[in-house]
Amino acid sequence: MKNTRAAGVLMHITSLPSPYGVGVFGEETKRFIEFLSDMKFTYWQVLPFVPTDEMNSPYCSPSSFAGNELFIDPRWLVSHGLCSAHDADENIYGGTPFTADFAFAAEKREKLLKIAFSNCPDTMKNEVREFAETHPHIAQYAYYTALKKKYSGAPWYEWDKKHADFASFDASDKSEVAADYDFICFKQYIFFRQWEEIRRYAAEKKVKIIGDMPIYVALDSADVWADRENFEISPDTFAPSSVAGVPPDYFSEDGQLWGNPLYNWEKMEKSGYKWWLERLGSAFDMFDVVRIDHFRAFASYWAVPAGSETAKNGEWRKGPGMKFFNRLFEKFPDAPVIAEDLGVFGEDVTELLRDTNFPGMKVIQFAFTPGADSLHLPHHYTQNCVCYCGTHDNNTLFGWLFEAPEAERKYILRYVGFSGDNWGEGGYHAPACRSIIETVWRSSADTAVIAFQDMCGFGNDARMNKPGVPELNWRFRTTAETIAAVDKAYFKEINDLFGRSC
Repeated sequence: MKNTRAAGVLMHITSLPSPYGVGVFGEETKRFIEFLSDMKFTYWQVLPFVPTDEMNSPYCSPSSFAGNELFIDPRWLVSHGLCSAHDADENIYGGTPFTADFAFAAEKREKLLKIAFSNCPDTMKNEVREFAETHPHIAQYAYYTALKKKYSGAPWYEWDKKHADFASFDASDKSEVAADYDFICFKQYIFFRQWEEIRRYAAEKKVKIIGDMPIYVALDSADVWADRENFEISPDTFAPSSVAGVPPDYFSEDGQLWGNPLYNWEKMEKSGYKWWLERLGSAFDMFDVVRIDHFRAFASYWAVPAGSETAKNGEWRKGPGMKFFNRLFEKFPDAPVIAEDLGVFGEDVTELLRDTNFPGMKVIQFAFTPGADSLHLPHHYTQNCVCYCGTHDNNTLFGWLFEAPEAERKYILRYVGFSGDNWGEGGYHAPACRSIIETVWRSSADTAVIAFQDMCGFGNDARMNKPGVPELNWRFRTTAETIAAVDKAYFKEINDLFGRSC
């Protein structure tokens, strides 16, 4: 990404149009790639592809390596003789096309995939078996998920010890869940095979994919169950000694208590950081570039004693720093990483970014704190960064501008060179929003990214996520008609004008 001006669009798979309640790896995905290519965008950024938690968040997953089976396109199963068109039609959603219905999609897709699995020919069964053998973390996820079903959804640390302790999980234990294991491996095989086809199509259209990786993993996950020694977990009680979070700051007097188990960096160093190299290697196989969320924890991280009610009483601990990244560069000399360096951090994070030479992030919505000379103001941008109109955690541009205090809005409008009192007129063509977009686009940052919602001028009801409010997030969806209505000529023009054309 370095030293090449480019632009991208942020849009998750679940937000794409499809007949099935959520977006899938189908023809609509290919049309979206064509849409980006036609406007000369270089990048398409997505959210994590991993299975989600019960609140549908892709940032707290039962696996860092597995794929979200809701993305599987039923029509592909029909075309490969694994189910009938009638079977696939049972997945068609009759509700609103503007909101993802995860519960509907999960129920229908599971039933359909069971039918597909029952029709799986021997040649494909052999391919699935080989896939599991060559992807050991997927196999671990399959056993973990099968056992979780056996224990009625209970977390792994509440299972019988012979199952909770992966080191003693032997062939006889595996035979207990063999049927469910085979089915889960089949679903994962289908997921990755479909994504490979989408990825090849994107490459043909010269569109590169930016993936997303949460730095921490969930306690109740295949990652911790199968590699417990890599985490600060008691060998006797299976409980974490400390958990992840961030300290109190301007935004939260109690800090944020995330609760993820922390890494045992000393143990990981002794293994040559094997687990992390495998995790990033898997991501590099799937995507052209990987954004690592909460990158600052590689420099120093906030550790909170397990059982704390808030994140107040934590402490800063030193992360692995360049010891890890030197090992990473040995295996992946040109590791394509974006470092999410948002929030409050010190010289150690600045130094780590400088030493790795990874591009950091800038978000224009963070720029206009009254009285502060924010590093998110575009005149401070360096070339080696990725600048955003907004991330998946931000309000939409129009929603942000509409909700800003009057003094701050005047500051914003003056900075982006917008005069007049019609900043909010025009809806889709809101002139002030375009002034903000163009300010980001003309900046010196190598890469500029816009969320799809901001291409449409949508308000805050179209935002993807509101941090700290778990209900009703991740549900934004759009339609083919909405995508077709985007002013493609405008975005092609600014990509050409500001030297960001693919």
